[in-house]
Formats: sequence, C-alpha cells, structure tokens
Amino acid sequence: MTQLQQSHGPQFTRIYSYGAARGDLVVPNDELVGPIDSSDEWIQQRTGIITRTRASAGILAVDLATDAAREAIEKSGVPADQIDVVIVATISNVQQTPSMAAVVADRVGSNPAAAYDTNAACAGFSYAVTQADALIRAGAAHYALVIGAEKLSDVVDPTDRSISFLLGDGAGAVVIGPSETVGISPAVWGSDGSKADAVGMNATLTEFRDGEAPWPTLRQEGQTVFRWAVWDMAKVAKRALELAGITADDLAAFIPHQANMRIIDEFAKQLKLPDSVVIARDIATTGNTSAASIPLATHRLLQEHPELSGGLALQIGFGAGLVFGAQVVVLP
Repeated sequence: MTQLQQSHGPQFTRIYSYGAARGDLVVPNDELVGPIDSSDEWIQQRTGIITRTRASAGILAVDLATDAAREAIEKSGVPADQIDVVIVATISNVQQTPSMAAVVADRVGSNPAAAYDTNAACAGFSYAVTQADALIRAGAAHYALVIGAEKLSDVVDPTDRSISFLLGDGAGAVVIGPSETVGISPAVWGSDGSKADAVGMNATLTEFRDGEAPWPTLRQEGQTVFRWAVWDMAKVAKRALELAGITADDLAAFIPHQANMRIIDEFAKQLKLPDSVVIARDIATTGNTSAASIPLATHRLLQEHPELSGGLALQIGFGAGLVFGAQVVVLP
C-alpha cells in the first residue's frame, strides 16, 4: 500500500515585526456626547477614553489592513512573495466576499498565498496568531502575515449608549515565521456561546433587507461584559502564564484587548503584576478597535518602550461570542 506523505515544519515560531494603521480622524468625546446625552467626563470616568481614531468615509477596513501589512512586511525583512498564508481577523468587512485577506495578499505582493478572514471579534488577533503558529509548525506555511483590521464606525449607531462611544478604526499586523527558540507559547482559547446576547449585532442582514430592522449595529450589555471580562478572563490569563511556564514576574509587558481602561486596571490587580511590567493603555487615544486593538497597542508600546524588545508579553483578547484567546509572545 502506498504510504502518504505528511508535512512537518519548524519546531518553534516567533513574531518578527509589527505594523500599524490608525484611522485618519481624531474624534474627541465632545463630538459624540450629544446623541447619547452624555459628557466627556462621564466617558473618561467609565472607559478611560479621551479621543478615538476613526477613518474617513473613503477609507475602508481593507485599506487600513493593507497599510499595516506593508509596514510589518518591510520591518520583518521577509520578502512579500515568501509569505504563504495571510489571515485577517475582522468583524467589519462590509463586503461578505471576497475575503479581506485575499485582497490584501494581492496588494502587498503575496499572491498566491492562502488567504482567509476569521471572525472572533476582539479575540480575533489572538485566534489568528494561534492559527499561524500552528500552520507554520505543521509545515502548511513558512511565513504568515496576520492582521487585525476594523472599521467599526461602519457598524455603530451614534445614539446607542452601550457601545458607540467606545469604538475606533484601525489595523495592526505582524509577520510570523520560524524560530530557533520558542517565541509563541501555547494558546488558551475558547468560547461561551451561552452568553452570545451579551455583545453583538442587533439585527441580521436579511432583516435589514426585508425592512424588518435598521442597518445592523453593535450593542452590548455593559455590566455582563465587564464582569465576564474581569473575573473569567483573569483566570484565562493566569492559565496562559502557566502554559507558558512563567509567572507574572517574568513579563516585560501586559497587552490586553483595549476594551475599557477600568477592565485593564482590574486585570492588572487580579494578575498581581509587578510595577516592572509595562501595561498597554492605547485605548485612551485609539479607542476600542476590536480585533485590531492588541497589535495596535503593541506597536505603540514598542515605539514608546524600545527596551521591551526581546521581552515577554502576555496578550489576551476577549469579546463577542463570547470568545477569548491568550498567549505569551516574545516581542521583536
């Protein structure tokens, strides 16, 4: 009987570089408070957001993804035509098909890379890194381009008090490839679909088409999401540290999904992070960019703290679904 061959890849992978693209508009709280009968002070106290970036009407999520990808590829030193898988994490591709990933792969010169979008909301970037790491180590790819890209201003209702003032637009990208040492730890990822109504779209496209609902936009049950994020996700983060074989004292940085500054602060307390750990707080001026928030926050952290290069960072994403993903990575 003929013996099939099976692929095998390198033992370890790492992140080579980060790229970023934020929306071209800086939107302060004062521009959003009228329709939700709120105030700049209330938004800052509740979320820590001072301004958020949003993209002009002519700029699409795929454009932001392309810009972030180009920077990541240039900094990685990997020729674009050697990237053989492109994964875009997004919930805001307003064109259902083709995938954003296939368009980006063509734009950056990575044809004929395998390319697909993945929808895991705010955990999307962590999910995509987990997939890229596994694909490379299995021999299904050699270099991967992973992007979190969102234009959430397309799916927000300005009159909604539950989430509208949180959201921003942007994209963050990384190039992942083989490594001689461990650069990405085992992932803790999963979901809890029983809480699916806690955060998500308020209608379907067919309901919109049939005139039964307005354009679908994001909504959330704030308190439900806050409690879940703080208590359940702290356990996930601790488990990620255990699987990585390290403790919080070994970390150089903590990069949680930029959902809410209060959640980030509570996270730090739950994890008992020492003062030496730099905590990403990109939400203050970028807002919540869902799948893009972790790479955007990491990109900014590395710009502001270049000494973090080579250090360990715990990243964790959590959001609609309710889905979650966490792992420890070596910063490039």
